[in-house]
Amino acid sequence: MEKIDKLDRKILEIISQNARIPFKDVADICKVSRAAIHQRVQKMIEMKVIVGSGYHINPNALGYNTCTYIGVKLEKGSMYKDVVPEFEKISEIVECHFTTGPYTMLIKLYAKDNEHFMELLNNCIQEIPGVISTETLISLRQSIKREIPI
Repeated sequence: MEKIDKLDRKILEIISQNARIPFKDVADICKVSRAAIHQRVQKMIEMKVIVGSGYHINPNALGYNTCTYIGVKLEKGSMYKDVVPEFEKISEIVECHFTTGPYTMLIKLYAKDNEHFMELLNNCIQEIPGVISTETLISLRQSIKREIPI
């Protein structure tokens, strides 16, 4: 894999703060041509340094007022590959991690309210074959959300 240089890092710093900033403005800040910015960004996409783009949607604006993290214990860790496709069917699950520690998996989901959350937990998640227990942590407020340091 090719390395990224100081200019790439500067570009990443700028576009990670505002993905909608025009390449012309990035070029002005970096004191290079717009074509150079376009080529650098395209190269970083191909190298998988940049792995997506889009808008961040506020779940609360869509009525999803409960954010939860759920530690999931499986009967056997190897069941992970069978459980993930079942989690993918639950659209409210936005993250899933195979973890070390007390849980086999950690998932993050959004629910409209506590009743909706209980429905998802009791009738969807805990009904998946291989899931033997869950532990729930409800997020009261997200205080920090950012990208990794560049």
